[in-house]
Amino acid sequence: MSAYREKFEDEPLRNRIRQNPRPAVAWAAVMAVLLALEFSALVDFVMSWPWASLVGGIADNLPQGLATALTGAAGTIAGFGDWLSNLPRLLTRELIPNQGYETASGWESTFLNLPPALAWAIRVTVVYAYAFAFLYWVWRGYLVFREHYRYANWTPTDDMIDRLRDHRWGQFGLIVVTMFVILAVFAPTLGPTTLEANIASPYTHNIQYFEGGEVKEATVGAANLASQSQGDSQNFGLGSYDDYGRFHPVGTLDTGKDLFTFLAHGARISLFIGVVAIAIGGGIALALSMITAYYKGLVDLVAVLASDSFMAMPRLIVLIMLDVVLANHWISTLYSGGVLLALLFGLWGWPGLWRAIRGPALQVVENEWIDAAESFGQKPTVLMRKHVAPYVIGYLLIYASMSIGGIMIGTAGLSYLGLGVTAPTPEWGRAIASGQDFVTSASWHISIIPGLAITLVVVGFNAMGDGIRDAIDPKSEGASADEAAAAGGA
Repeated sequence: MSAYREKFEDEPLRNRIRQNPRPAVAWAAVMAVLLALEFSALVDFVMSWPWASLVGGIADNLPQGLATALTGAAGTIAGFGDWLSNLPRLLTRELIPNQGYETASGWESTFLNLPPALAWAIRVTVVYAYAFAFLYWVWRGYLVFREHYRYANWTPTDDMIDRLRDHRWGQFGLIVVTMFVILAVFAPTLGPTTLEANIASPYTHNIQYFEGGEVKEATVGAANLASQSQGDSQNFGLGSYDDYGRFHPVGTLDTGKDLFTFLAHGARISLFIGVVAIAIGGGIALALSMITAYYKGLVDLVAVLASDSFMAMPRLIVLIMLDVVLANHWISTLYSGGVLLALLFGLWGWPGLWRAIRGPALQVVENEWIDAAESFGQKPTVLMRKHVAPYVIGYLLIYASMSIGGIMIGTAGLSYLGLGVTAPTPEWGRAIASGQDFVTSASWHISIIPGLAITLVVVGFNAMGDGIRDAIDPKSEGASADEAAAAGGA
């Protein structure tokens, strides 16, 4: 151990930073610049979730005084959030516009008067470059902490990271998941057009196009009607331009709406449902694993019987039934049914997650140092939180990452059946359903592209889970991925 670490190993982190502030200040300065460049985009992503509708629905079921106070506080927070989301940002559609019109002398109103396809590709490249630079600097922050402020020369985390560095399958999954998350966060910037103009309210937005030697205007809705992909009779496929000069990276839907914009914003609701469902199911599983590991006996038996009862029910049928039964409930209107799906997947997903972490929790509790901590008078809640939960959370992360894939497949399946997420909110399963009649025609892209996207993202989450599992436990055989994925799927 270095002299610095020997001297300050018992110092709190803030004191260690005061003793050697230069590395931390340099890292924080760069991070502040990176955050400032796109902070409003991150806030906009968070504010796009249905907070206001959720609070309004809860307030409708509360006494008048409490409801007024809740809505007032929520309105203040929402106003502040909207102000933050409207702050200037570097990467915008206006900075690198890709929508314009082609005249006899070339393209007009696009970035540097480039063709829309090239302008869009430049914007996508810049956004992903920024996102990966930001993530790299987050990783750099960990390295700065490890080199300058961590008093231990080695921790088990170092070995986990080293094993993950050599795990190519896990790295593949991490890259796929990262690109999916970036797509969801920066969807308004990455799309060749906007959700409002192209999907939500196309007849209230206009576009310009060049025809007969002059620039004309038309509503986006009218342009969409003329750009429908209807099989062999009319098709706008991958990398195509429609008659209005609009570029479609992966073609159009059967309604003429841009498919890439649909997929980008559909990634948002898929991520929302997966994260909220895992938070609910994982929270229940973690709390229950702590209780059953400590008290064992009858408590554990009741939990086993309860989990068996949940797992014995056909999950897909139960989800369909509850989605139909609750169709007229106020919660089904939140995020076009996305909140309801997240709740259902979370409440029906805890048994698989609990079964996955029950064993590790029971093993940790049997260690002698747990008995020693208990003999010093630590309360059960403190004992579980400080000494057991940190070891179990790693395993929970493994199975949670795999379960998100199952949740995404379940969400897409319900949307394919006309349930779950409803229009106009984009969802990948609904795109598959809309294009199923054209799979063998020129418009195969409507169903195949979303289907491949779902497959790739689900495989990515499973691969990332494999990598995390093998990094945490090098003795694992890697045979439990199917069990974990089934924990959240329908």
